[in-house]
Amino acid sequence: MRRAEARVHPNNKETDATMRLLLDFFPILLFFVAYRMDGIYTATAVAILATLALVAGFWWRHRRVERMHLVTLGVILVFGGATLLFRDPVYIKWKPTVAYGIFALVFLGSMFVGERNLTERMLGHLTRGVPPRLWRRLNLAWVAFFVAAAGLNLFVAYHFPEATWVNFKLFGLLGLTFLFVLAQTLVLSRYLVTDGDRSVDGNGS
Repeated sequence: MRRAEARVHPNNKETDATMRLLLDFFPILLFFVAYRMDGIYTATAVAILATLALVAGFWWRHRRVERMHLVTLGVILVFGGATLLFRDPVYIKWKPTVAYGIFALVFLGSMFVGERNLTERMLGHLTRGVPPRLWRRLNLAWVAFFVAAAGLNLFVAYHFPEATWVNFKLFGLLGLTFLFVLAQTLVLSRYLVTDGDRSVDGNGS
């Protein structure tokens, strides 16, 4: 029985990771749709409610909350709330930059706390034999990506019309994130654990 669980467990983790990635961008999609229907303030309110629902749904399923979800929730409550309170969209435009900045600091700080950085903690269960130096490079790549995305968001927010920024928030930042994740997956492809590897491990235990 334990052997079967050992073979199934990694697949469950992989599925959960994929679902978390998709759900993380669900509020962004709803923000875009709501903006098209009724403007920036309705879109902001929808994004706040969607993020609250995301965190609550994740807790209901796993009985825990991801730290990144809490960061996202805190930032959207503060900056989204300020946009609604002061009727000024500049606050919600700063939200992605602040969130990306916090993520960059968290990923960078993880390199100095504990034995594994955050990238290795997230992806280590899907790989085998990844050199420590590669984990450090991948983690630093995430830091650089978040910093670049934070700056790019402000550039678009302050140099282009509001509607362009909303489009960029969904198609630009989302597209860049998926491309970056794809690039990291390709780098790690030679180290990914296959179903055959899991079966061998299970039979050999």
